[in-house]
Amino acid sequence: MRSLWLCWVLWVLPLAGPGAALTGEQLLGSLLRQLQLSEVPVLDRADMEELAIPAHVRAQYVALLQRSHRDRSRGKRFSQRFQEVAGRFLASEASTHLLVFSMEQRLPPNRELVQAVLRLFQEPVPRAALHRHGQLSPRSHRARVTVEWLSVRDDGSNRTSLIDSRLVSVHESGWKAFDVTEAVNFWQQLSRSRQPLLLQVSVQREHLGPGTSEAHRLVRFASQGTLSGRGEPQLELHTLDLRDYGAQGDCDPEAPVTEGTRCCRQEMYIDLQGMKWAENWVLEPLGFLAYECVGTCPQPPEALAFKWPVLGPRQCIASETASLPMIVSIKEGGRTRPQVVSLPNMRVQKCSCASDGALVPRRFQP
Repeated sequence: MRSLWLCWVLWVLPLAGPGAALTGEQLLGSLLRQLQLSEVPVLDRADMEELAIPAHVRAQYVALLQRSHRDRSRGKRFSQRFQEVAGRFLASEASTHLLVFSMEQRLPPNRELVQAVLRLFQEPVPRAALHRHGQLSPRSHRARVTVEWLSVRDDGSNRTSLIDSRLVSVHESGWKAFDVTEAVNFWQQLSRSRQPLLLQVSVQREHLGPGTSEAHRLVRFASQGTLSGRGEPQLELHTLDLRDYGAQGDCDPEAPVTEGTRCCRQEMYIDLQGMKWAENWVLEPLGFLAYECVGTCPQPPEALAFKWPVLGPRQCIASETASLPMIVSIKEGGRTRPQVVSLPNMRVQKCSCASDGALVPRRFQP
């Protein structure tokens, strides 16, 4: 029997790294976590001789296997090119404003988004307006600007997702930048290229409660009215051409992997029959194609790398993965029975080039 110390080490082992091959230890660690076990169960061959897999268990296993081929977990996305999209205020009420950006043909299939920046021009506050509000204390001269992504469901109802929020001073003016990368990622996941991107911008008090200042009403953005036509809202899209900086898909099985191999997905078979710990425990599968990401990624020009210093070198990573269903034997009350379990992120579905530090987008839930 394995020592308890060793099994707790396996318990905390992470899954395979961004480009590393899956190991038997990582697979075992994931299986122990899913079954909430601290060590590998001890099962004799005699326990298995009369064990049959019932039809409903096998049906559950097949259903999970089919679903794992459809459902993929996404990893990092990376891109680097600049494009500016002019927007307009579609509607405006007191301190809430709706912006609309036409996105058609802005993000073609061969380009991938790394960052989207919303720029709003904050207009200077007229002295007369400041005078009417009197002397503002340090706690009341700021307002909170919040950006939300607005999606319209098929039934006509709306939903919003918080994207970015920051404090601005009523005494300042000029361009204010908000990171709306996640909003554009959500929009992309809808696969409705002809629909515009809708962003809802709200200006609120920094502090709520009685006696708080109304100074947030002094914060106005261009094209809301006072200086109409100056400093329209802008959406900057930074993308990278994947033909030059992306991965190449699956590796050429006839070509050996060298230092010059461009990032690709290589076949890697995990033989569970050859692993001692899986004996009499893992009933299905006997082995599986896990794949791994190998090769290197072209690096962007120094000018772009200097512009985005927070992003590290581009690496070959598993950008999409799939789960691995298993049938394992469980011993309870002196009896052994089969059980279906699904291990996440076990099989690489797609390899991509990404930069360490690039955002991992959330999957949009309708």
